Amino acid sequence: MRVAVVGCGYLGAVHAAAMAEFGHDVIGFDVDERKIAALRAGEPPIFEPGLPELLSAGISSGRLNFSSDVADIAGASLSFLTVGTPQLKDGRAADLSYVDAAITALAGQLRPGDVVVGKSTVPIGTAARLAARLDDLAPGAVLAWNPEFLREGWAVQDSLAPNRLVFGLPPAADRAHLAEAALREVFARPLANDTPLIVTDYATAELVKVSANAFLATKISFINAMAEIAEVTGADVTQLADAIGYDDRIGRRYLGAGVGFGGGCLPKDIRAFRARAEELGRGESVAFLAQVDAINLRRRKRLVAHVIDLLDGTPHGKVVAVLGLAFKPQSDDVRDSPALDIAVRLHGLGAVVRATDPKAIENSRALHPQLDYRESFEDAVTGADALVLVTEWDEYRYLDPDAVGELVAGRNVADGRNSYDPARWRAAGWRYRGLGRP
Repeated sequence: MRVAVVGCGYLGAVHAAAMAEFGHDVIGFDVDERKIAALRAGEPPIFEPGLPELLSAGISSGRLNFSSDVADIAGASLSFLTVGTPQLKDGRAADLSYVDAAITALAGQLRPGDVVVGKSTVPIGTAARLAARLDDLAPGAVLAWNPEFLREGWAVQDSLAPNRLVFGLPPAADRAHLAEAALREVFARPLANDTPLIVTDYATAELVKVSANAFLATKISFINAMAEIAEVTGADVTQLADAIGYDDRIGRRYLGAGVGFGGGCLPKDIRAFRARAEELGRGESVAFLAQVDAINLRRRKRLVAHVIDLLDGTPHGKVVAVLGLAFKPQSDDVRDSPALDIAVRLHGLGAVVRATDPKAIENSRALHPQLDYRESFEDAVTGADALVLVTEWDEYRYLDPDAVGELVAGRNVADGRNSYDPARWRAAGWRYRGLGRP
């Protein structure tokens, strides 16, 4: 198929490359000319394992191209909308201006029978509104909704071999048939590999994405709430998670207590979900998400408190090595990153913060140039009075406490991901603090 991908950020760049790998002729469009120039050279806008290779393969094959000229979209029988929906600066709701602008730009290139497929995470009711707008701007074009379920760090794998596909179709039978046929064709390869498929309506497709994120955020905040109880009772939240995780109804995944979730999806998506539910008159149905959000943000404060305790209450002038800046490993994304937030908080308390990360230093520096960024782990920790693990990159998770102890000025460690064995670190002479651990 001739496929267009409108918006070439994190989602769009990965999706365009995956569509080319499926054998389609793909044109990626974005208004950011520098981003387009980089993509044409095979350079992705973000760090994502496997993406440079996938981009290069698509470009070399001639199936993948990028453009900042919207006219180059003309002729695509199916166009994906992959633009961002960030949180509004003055509220919790999602900013849909990029989605609306994409529809306007795309409409002039559409023909009757062309299919537009939304992938962006949007509030419930957005697809129906956009479908009506598309009817006015490009009569005969059809809108469908196909939410994305990418995990940063595994986005290439999730695009090439998704664990499920959801097709949200218009209510009119003829339009639904046209949209479903196009979606089945563009996703022929994963469907041939028995990927589970749910064919549904607009609202359900929109709700699938936001409810999945809300459930995941709730599970993470639940175990972090238990960590708060564990800290005042002497219980060990890691053993608690192991014990309840054996229950198949609960499961162990995402029950790791720590500094909580961040990134460009979960925080803003649960806030937008609450805002939309209130608009629909059902705010009480997801009122618990306010507590989910509050618990998540409290964990950052708690880790900072542990660092202050390790420094005997006087962080001012002390050297603190912060290990990790991205919101999760295998990513350079620092949007709403707990790690970067904690580094900034410690700096605000007067600590000399040496921050390091394998991939996220430049993105962090662009937001917070006041921190002392160190490219190497050894440079960051040498002479430090305390270490703080906040992003669980493998190079930080598997440290030898004896070897690291020879580099630091003070053997104090705050484990924001509960990744270390407290007994082992304490045996090496370290004062250890975890979250929800004795």
